[in-house]
Amino acid sequence: MQEGVNQVRMVMVTGPSGAGRSSAINALEDLGFEAIDNLPMSLIPRLLDGPPLPRPLALGVDVRNRDFSSEALIELVDRLHRMPGVRADLLYLDCDADTLVRRYSETRRRHPLSPDDAPLPGIEHELGLLEPVRARADVLLDTSTLTPHQLRAEIGDWFAPVDGRPMALAIQSFSYKRGLPRGVDMVFDCRFLANPHWEPALREHDGRTPDVAAFVEADPRFADFFERVHGLVASLLEAFVDEGKTSLTIAFGCTGGKHRSVACAEKMSRVLAEQGWRVSKRHRELERRRLMATSTEQGLGT
Repeated sequence: MQEGVNQVRMVMVTGPSGAGRSSAINALEDLGFEAIDNLPMSLIPRLLDGPPLPRPLALGVDVRNRDFSSEALIELVDRLHRMPGVRADLLYLDCDADTLVRRYSETRRRHPLSPDDAPLPGIEHELGLLEPVRARADVLLDTSTLTPHQLRAEIGDWFAPVDGRPMALAIQSFSYKRGLPRGVDMVFDCRFLANPHWEPALREHDGRTPDVAAFVEADPRFADFFERVHGLVASLLEAFVDEGKTSLTIAFGCTGGKHRSVACAEKMSRVLAEQGWRVSKRHRELERRRLMATSTEQGLGT
């Protein structure tokens, strides 16, 4: 959708309690957004009724919302994406359970899902509830190692008004078996490349590993493929900036989302970052495997 003066800009901020949602909303407010926290989700579409809004909106949404559910939030995001004249992004602030426990211990706050118990059961329950939302997020920021100052800088990189700075690029990898990621602008298929899965020494590693990346790049078809894809992307970026886009998401897919797509996403991220673009990376299937492994360990009590 082409952006214009009449377009409504909206960022919905969610994530587990303690991940920095309030800090993110405050940072957006400092960037000129009108901030509203814990508004019932059923009322959000009504904000778009009536006269045009003078400022972009930053909306805090979490499990404390009266009518919250993961399914309802995803349905709302999809509905907003289909509305003409509305540009809505779902910002998910991620954080690992150990860091959340430490933050609750340091602040002595009670977790909203376990007010009469230790924080960990509530944290684990909330992470499980939010997993579908995390997979749907348009922008994913892991705050586990970020200071409030660093989080504010990340928010600025993604959502500051365009003032001559290049737009933010998100590069993803994914598995076609699990479907296309939502909210992606450009998708490239890597399944024709030689698959490291069939090499016993490489099977357990992923595309971030130098040996796997070297194997993928050694395919005689890789160099031409990457050169053409990079050429296409590079030729369009300035045009997108001129159009007014502030973010662009590019995805590479392969069969399992572990080797070829990850290697291509890593290389494209590195090349574009070297050319001065602001780039973030996300490997959807690797993140899912990490979450599953963590859940399994917690279930076994290890």
